[in-house]
Amino acid sequence: MAPEPQVETSPKVSDEVKQTTCYMCACRCGINVHIRDDKIRYIEGNRDHPINKGVLCAKGSAGIMQHYSPARLKSPMKRVGPRGSGQFEPISWDEALSTATDWLAPIRKSDPKKLAFFTGRDQSQALTSWWAQQFGTPNFAAHGGFCSVNMAAGGIYTIGGAFWEFGAPDWDLTEMFVLFGVAEDHDSNPIKIGLGKVKGRGKRVVSVNPVQTGYGAISDDWYGITPGTDGLLILSLIRELMRSGNIDVDYLRRYTNAPWLVIRNPGAANDGLFLRDSDGEPQVIDRSTGKAVSHKTKNISTAMNGEIIVDGGGVAMPAFVLMSETYMDDAYAPEAVASTVGISAKRVRQFAADLAEAAFAKEVVINQPWTDWKGEKHETMVGRPVSMHSMRGISAHSNGFQTCRALHVLQLMLGSIEVPGGWRFKPPYPKPPEAHPKPAGKPDQIQAGKPLAGAPLGYVLGPEDLLLNADGGPQRIDKAYSWDAPMSAHGLMHMVISNAVAGDPYHVDVLFMYMANMAWNSSMNTRGVMEMLTEQDPKTGDYKIPKIIYSDAYSSEMVAYADLILPDTTYLERHDAISLLDRPICEADAVADAIRWPVFAPDRDVRGFQSVLLDLGARLQLPGMVNEDGTAKYEDYGDYIINHERKPGIGPLAGFRGNGEKSGRGEPNPGQIEAYKANGAFWHKDIPKEARYYKMANMAYQEFAVDMGIYDSPQPYAFQIYSEVLQKFHLAAEGHGNVQPPEHLRSQVKTCFTPLPTWYAPFEGEAVSEDEYPIHALTQRPMAMYHSWGSQNPWLRQIHGHNPMFIPQGIAKEHDLSDGDWIWVTSHHGKIRVPVVVMAGLNEKTIWTWNAIGKRKGAWQLEEDAPEAKKGFLLNHLIKELLPAKGDGQRWSNSDPITGQAAWFDLKVKIEKADPGEPEEASPQFPSLPRMNGVVPEPEKTLRYGLQWTKGNDNVPGGSKK
Repeated sequence: MAPEPQVETSPKVSDEVKQTTCYMCACRCGINVHIRDDKIRYIEGNRDHPINKGVLCAKGSAGIMQHYSPARLKSPMKRVGPRGSGQFEPISWDEALSTATDWLAPIRKSDPKKLAFFTGRDQSQALTSWWAQQFGTPNFAAHGGFCSVNMAAGGIYTIGGAFWEFGAPDWDLTEMFVLFGVAEDHDSNPIKIGLGKVKGRGKRVVSVNPVQTGYGAISDDWYGITPGTDGLLILSLIRELMRSGNIDVDYLRRYTNAPWLVIRNPGAANDGLFLRDSDGEPQVIDRSTGKAVSHKTKNISTAMNGEIIVDGGGVAMPAFVLMSETYMDDAYAPEAVASTVGISAKRVRQFAADLAEAAFAKEVVINQPWTDWKGEKHETMVGRPVSMHSMRGISAHSNGFQTCRALHVLQLMLGSIEVPGGWRFKPPYPKPPEAHPKPAGKPDQIQAGKPLAGAPLGYVLGPEDLLLNADGGPQRIDKAYSWDAPMSAHGLMHMVISNAVAGDPYHVDVLFMYMANMAWNSSMNTRGVMEMLTEQDPKTGDYKIPKIIYSDAYSSEMVAYADLILPDTTYLERHDAISLLDRPICEADAVADAIRWPVFAPDRDVRGFQSVLLDLGARLQLPGMVNEDGTAKYEDYGDYIINHERKPGIGPLAGFRGNGEKSGRGEPNPGQIEAYKANGAFWHKDIPKEARYYKMANMAYQEFAVDMGIYDSPQPYAFQIYSEVLQKFHLAAEGHGNVQPPEHLRSQVKTCFTPLPTWYAPFEGEAVSEDEYPIHALTQRPMAMYHSWGSQNPWLRQIHGHNPMFIPQGIAKEHDLSDGDWIWVTSHHGKIRVPVVVMAGLNEKTIWTWNAIGKRKGAWQLEEDAPEAKKGFLLNHLIKELLPAKGDGQRWSNSDPITGQAAWFDLKVKIEKADPGEPEEASPQFPSLPRMNGVVPEPEKTLRYGLQWTKGNDNVPGGSKK
């Protein structure tokens, strides 16, 4: 009998394993980096990590090729050819930093706002924002303004948090999980783990998205709505729930402002504001006495209807009365919305019934006593087990802010936020807008040679907080926090270049950007932005944007348009802090943070951008970055992570502080990073069981948050279904107050700034002819590539080497199209030629494609005939940062009028079949960029990795001899 074959089931793959944090998307999972012969052999998930628990996706595994990418930049460079030519010469770091200092120092001494400092998808915004503040410029923001600020701001202003990094579904207890327009590259491993739990327990998954792909493909039910109508569907669901009595009135009474008294006094300056007592506290009606008392009064039951006469005129009634009047309107009846939404009235009603059944018939009760912020004791925690998740799909519309608010109101009507089985906050949230700073940048807050009076970004609470000049115009280059975008919590990065070139509201002297590929996939109007970056003053011949400093790790399209390049490292070559001050990685039951650290020393003349920024700050003598003698305060970013304190005892990392045993608050610990490394590169602390639900009202959680340094004092609050902040802007548009909108924006503010969530049609669809442009066009992000980070990765390119335009069967039949045919897609702004694939699970009025697959020839060290350049394309060429002209001489931003969120998904187009003789190549094409800036000028067409470790390759350097 032949012997059993000997199989080595656990071969040794590495000489050493180092633990750090992945950077291939924003999940920031824990990873084990296996190293052999001083090279990466393998990357796996860290099973002890609280985020991914060992799970790792294609992106994380492909981090090997991100680290060894042939497109990595080699050294600092200065431009030697025309801007946009991609022609540079290498320079030393001393020359690069001296040049940057020479450009920046005069600006700080004269007019700091002439620096526009905007960063892309970096994960160190606590540092970059602080640097901008110390420089003195208000012109700072990260990528949120063109990504998902509607989601973040809509959540903060309504519930004190939002989807994604702010919270998560209660995966273990939920009965129904509803997914609205999610970006599948964002919440990658955690949501896959969660979906596995939900499906494994046999619970219901529902997807609401024009496209049924990715997570939607495993849903039990799919609602393929018409793009931009999510809010209308949600308001119809709210109507059905209210009409059927399937709302949690006790939850609304206890935890929301539904019972707060709202003044009804038409035409008066207090119309729509809350009735407040002498201490400024909103009032409610005590059901036992019928009198108005503070909402903070203990042991009362508040009325949800009734009236109180207001001194000086008018009456006050609970916000719930206004909600009922607004949402019981027949305009939101399923029959009224069906044709617009693209979902039958019957299915809308069934959706509402399914939500009600899951929430109320399957109630979850946990026998855990807890005490609320009033001191009232509760013996159990009662939950409505409906959970939701959403992201860019509902956010990236010009009506997205109100849609995001409407979605949170739907959750509140069900009583499903921060309860067992519902959607739960992750620390440091919940934090209402009042707990956040207001933005700085008013004229008296910007002074030459001094820091800005506060953080450049924040949350306004009324027109008086806007950043306006003496004439009432915008103070910021992107017009954030002006009447163009009053509540723009993340800025408007998509408007910076356009506004700077137009000199509207002014010109800048230096544009400083990090990880923001504005010359390609990060810009609306890609061709136009490339032209703007090279546009010259016809009188002087100078560039309209005089100087551009750019930092990136790779030879992206944007590199070609910079004057000075500061090359970044890969994520395995530098320090990073995944901080509670920034973009946290906490879970609902625990507070957590993490680090990255240099697993490898760079083999090129590159430096981590964060360290470079601190070096520049020291050279510019920025406060907080230099000692009293003028020397640099921090050696590098790692030193900053350990020793920087935002306030006494609070630093970038919450773990291992002081003597190494303190959490949240504590003195700087010189051994802090080593302690993190020894603990798998993360720290985490469980929330006490009595504090895990009702965080906004639970005193045990509030006290825990104070101990952790999240709050300085308890910050309990009520969810804001009715927004007094929005009503204040609405009143200003009606002529009340000292801060008034300009006449051309007055009507827009009246329409859009409603205190209860509303729906209005997306702006682009209203501005173009439905007959001429009848089709909606969308992009979705592929799960295998986060934004565009991994789209040049050799391993990930094999998954998405090019992208087709997916079209529904009806449109395919109408235009006689089959898979592999080519079409022209035309918008009011541009025209592209693309290949098509016919798809069944797609809204009948919609076409879509993957985002950011197309590349410019020569960029990223790709060959000219690379599939990304030949058959890959950008929908961005069809989208413009401005809406079609209205003939009034104004530049109308293609954005949400409340937050300034870029309205990527409002695009309307028409299509036609390409002629058979046309080249099967994506159009437009642009001149190839020189492949001169990456570490490997001519990469192999077939890039292999790891061959030296395979059996039979003993002669390969480093090869196996076993």
